[in-house]
Amino acid sequence: MATLTEGFLWYVVFLFSTTFHEAGHAFVAMKLGDRTAYYGGQVSLDPIPHIRRSPFGMVIFPILSFVLGGWMVGWASTPYNANWAYQYPKRSALMALAGPISNLLLILLSALLIHIGIALGFFQVPTNIVFSHVTQASHSGIVSALAMLVSILFSLNLILFVFNLIPLPPLDGSAMVPLLLGENKARAYMEFISNPAYMFLGLFIAWKIFGYLFSPLYLLFINLLYPGNSFM
Repeated sequence: MATLTEGFLWYVVFLFSTTFHEAGHAFVAMKLGDRTAYYGGQVSLDPIPHIRRSPFGMVIFPILSFVLGGWMVGWASTPYNANWAYQYPKRSALMALAGPISNLLLILLSALLIHIGIALGFFQVPTNIVFSHVTQASHSGIVSALAMLVSILFSLNLILFVFNLIPLPPLDGSAMVPLLLGENKARAYMEFISNPAYMFLGLFIAWKIFGYLFSPLYLLFINLLYPGNSFM
């Protein structure tokens, strides 16, 4: 029963966080001149349009990853006009940046909720930190479920934030590089990384190095969340 509850909370947070991430891409693209995702229904916190576009990444893979690993990961995607992106590489890069920024906002929201919970006496600083227990409930029942919910919100969005910032295609980090380049070099770069072979290679390398990158960053964010506690 506890595992089912935890799995349900992971999926609720995953669905919301991934939808929020993709809606961030879609909203910024719409504001900067590409309404492709808007017409596809992605400028929305309704997860249904995102699930319809990526059913395996939004439903099947997250459940499999939780069953096999005890935490949840998956993916979705936002449609955009490739001609628009090529014509306006800087705008395209800002669209890419919007996804990780969305996850950062949810990290900050979860941190705020954790500290509000501590101030009200509902939560407390745990002795050991794991993904589902970044904060600890002062008593059982609904407060325990809320503590797990905000813990997962913090951890999952940090995972999404860090992973998507890796500057390898097809991740958002690679699509943000044109912000640092001139227009012509940005277009040449975009053509280069659009090769499907580089996308598969980029995902493989990113997955291999993610653990080395994430562990120290997770510890850093935990110590920023609880200054003075020196988690190691």
